[in-house]
Amino acid sequence: MLRVGLGTKALVGFCLLLGAGFVLRPAGPNAEEWPYAGGDQGSIKYSTLTQINQKNVSQLKLAWQWKTGEQPIKEFETRPGMFEATPIMVGGTLYTSTSYNKVVALDPATGQVRWSYDPKAYEEGQVPNGTGFVHRGVAVWRDSASKKLRVLMNSRWHLIELDAETGKPVSNFGDNGSVNLLTGLPWEVNPKHYTNTSPVVVYKDLVIVGNGVADRLIYKKDPPGDVRAYHARTGKLVWTFHTVPHDGEFGSETWEGGSNNYTGHTNVWAPFTLDEARGLLYLPVSTPSNDNYGGNRLGAGLFADTLVCLDAATGVRKWHYQIVHHGLWDYDMPGPPALVTITVGGKKIDAVVQLTKFSYAYVFDRVTGKPVWPMEERPVPQTDVATEKTWPTQPFPTKPPALGPQGVTLDDAFDLTPELHDEAVAALKKMRMGPLFTPPSAEGTIMRPGVLGGADWAGGAFDPETGVLYVKVNANPSLLRPRIPDEQGVLHAVGGGAPGGGPGGGSLLIRHSIPVLKPPYAFLDAVDLNKGEMRWQKPFGDDPELRKNPALQGVKLPDKLGAVGDAGVIVTKGGLLFVGGGDEAFHAVDKNTGEDLWSYPTAGIKTNGTPMTYSIGGHQYVVIAIGGAGTEASLLAFGL
Repeated sequence: MLRVGLGTKALVGFCLLLGAGFVLRPAGPNAEEWPYAGGDQGSIKYSTLTQINQKNVSQLKLAWQWKTGEQPIKEFETRPGMFEATPIMVGGTLYTSTSYNKVVALDPATGQVRWSYDPKAYEEGQVPNGTGFVHRGVAVWRDSASKKLRVLMNSRWHLIELDAETGKPVSNFGDNGSVNLLTGLPWEVNPKHYTNTSPVVVYKDLVIVGNGVADRLIYKKDPPGDVRAYHARTGKLVWTFHTVPHDGEFGSETWEGGSNNYTGHTNVWAPFTLDEARGLLYLPVSTPSNDNYGGNRLGAGLFADTLVCLDAATGVRKWHYQIVHHGLWDYDMPGPPALVTITVGGKKIDAVVQLTKFSYAYVFDRVTGKPVWPMEERPVPQTDVATEKTWPTQPFPTKPPALGPQGVTLDDAFDLTPELHDEAVAALKKMRMGPLFTPPSAEGTIMRPGVLGGADWAGGAFDPETGVLYVKVNANPSLLRPRIPDEQGVLHAVGGGAPGGGPGGGSLLIRHSIPVLKPPYAFLDAVDLNKGEMRWQKPFGDDPELRKNPALQGVKLPDKLGAVGDAGVIVTKGGLLFVGGGDEAFHAVDKNTGEDLWSYPTAGIKTNGTPMTYSIGGHQYVVIAIGGAGTEASLLAFGL
């Protein structure tokens, strides 16, 4: 197993070098890179490539496929989750992480492996998040002194730096190539409860990292969400930002009863973004522990569910905006804040856009933090749980409009047959229904969007030429009851039943496993950020299992039932959107109309990664991760 303190020889032993003669070279004059998981440091997921365009995309073919080969490991009782990584292409090489936290270097034209590094994260046992092992990408840093390129990987509680040419750990970084991320936290943390899924951010010679904590881990002093910066050459800690303020720090007064001294989570598991020119870092901070009950942490609770802007060099807060007060819905800030330039009322604005699980886009001036359009603090429904104290209002943006359905009424009941409609209505009448921010309740509150969003960890894609933001949006609900821990940390759902309404708080079902709400369950949106208006919205993807449900045989169904998935979309100058978004197909979509121009069926395997595109040797490729969690995980690369 990888531990801080292993010698260089032992760490090198984890590397499988499948191309000892490989030398890192410039990508060449006929190449365009994809150097960050989000395309650029501002995560707008835009490419200027035009070789693949609206006129010829119908000719797109599979160019190569690379399989991870990862399977459950009985010895360690581990299993890989979905393959969700977005590769990067830098210096003529494709770099990706896998579900098991391996780092792999591939030939971008053929998919052949150049080297592979295995931190053996699985030897520490299964991660506690319920999804299996998941990781979404790596980052690179070029050493200004040696000019060598390094690959950075945050695997569980380790920050690892590799030589980009060989895949070997860099011996002078940390302890023989690895930094222990548990060192310096405000209290002792169980290593197995500390995880990482999103790529690190690199600013000059700093590597900036957040962390993940499984929602089901709820106890006093569970892992805290501190964001830290380390020197990329030495691995030494440079600064720390406390997402839950310590006593005396700004915001500590928003935690009643000293709850800031024992409340964990409040972490940045989602990707964060960087305005490199200004040295500004944007953190999408998540909900505190626990997601559905705040009686142990009364107050607004800064900086939970907050967009925070830091000085990237020092970690000092520049501004913040709390998007959910005293969160009870698992409405984490789930995706990278997109750094965009828009023109509103004739004024050019460098803005930051935070998409949310509850299907709103919050748009701010990225320097001042001032909302581009007015925000309104509106009254919201209040709790009926005696030991809870909900916040009386929540901030609502006046623009843009909601990206998908919000809240639940009887009008939303499944309606494709009269019998199933009656059953769905009867089921809904047993739950608490209401608008957005209706709190968890003893009878179970059906909330929409559910805990998977709305928008999620992939965020959106922005076209700088038109000012249009494209977002894949889920519209399925979750059933929430308060989860109250006893003195031993055991959770008890008020009213009984499953605390989260099923794995991940998934869709509620009636007879024949039919969803309680009617389709569609997902959309693809185009939002004009210059005007704050929806340009178009289309149902996206399908649900083959629901389509072949025996209860619906002979029933006329919508063309697209909607595919629930968290992965996102990219946009190209060639006039195309590329999106998988949890569907069992990969799509190329006309960015102007939302119409499908090409699709590639993935043989019953879901598309789980956000795609990326690059050119090498004069050829443009589009790559997406599919499969995992019980199906064969692989990268698919397409070209003309």
